[in-house]
Amino acid sequence: LVSFAPPGGDKYFQILRNLDIFTTLYKELNTYYVDEVDPNELMTSGIESMLASLDPYTNYIPEEDIEDYRTMATGQYGGIGAMIGSRNGRNMVIMPIEGYPAYESGLKIGDHIIGIDDIDVSNRRYDEISQLLKGQANTVLKITVKRFGVEEPMTFEVMREKITLDNVDFYGMVNETTGLVKLTDFTTGASAEVKAAIEKLKAQGATQLIFDLRDNPGGLLNEAIYTAN
Repeated sequence: LVSFAPPGGDKYFQILRNLDIFTTLYKELNTYYVDEVDPNELMTSGIESMLASLDPYTNYIPEEDIEDYRTMATGQYGGIGAMIGSRNGRNMVIMPIEGYPAYESGLKIGDHIIGIDDIDVSNRRYDEISQLLKGQANTVLKITVKRFGVEEPMTFEVMREKITLDNVDFYGMVNETTGLVKLTDFTTGASAEVKAAIEKLKAQGATQLIFDLRDNPGGLLNEAIYTAN
């Protein structure tokens, strides 16, 4: 008798067998472990340990962090289009960007943010508030603020939109022959923005370039390659 096995059949058997072992162990820990186990925390630890055994560049991105990842990778996020910062211990609207939801809804520079939906954010850090303002595009949130000269708090309903961030934050001529390009990210379109900026600077007489990468956190490898080219 001669038996035939499809190529890779043993590998698929090992995958199914190990998945079964993992599932069984997961159930046993949840049922019989001496202390209460958080299933989400346990699963996340397992996933991260598994990926850590491969290389430093393979990472797990949970659902609650997907907006930050989308911002890093594409320069786009769901938000209200406003800069938030802390001034004199108060979290304020620093700059609502014209044409975006914050500006259109009536929020103004200096508005002290005290509530987002049903959450009191009076004592939250401004980066936590910024995170709460982000979310899926086309979703509504209520923002409660205190405005100078207005006695009662004001509440605004704001519809989140897809916000696109520019990679080239600034470009211009330093002197008659030297141009400057400040690149703040390597998200989608970074190389095209750099190319357009350099072409405009060359048209203005630039023969040399200052390429400012300070505080640039990195991003997409292919955009870095295209930018270098």
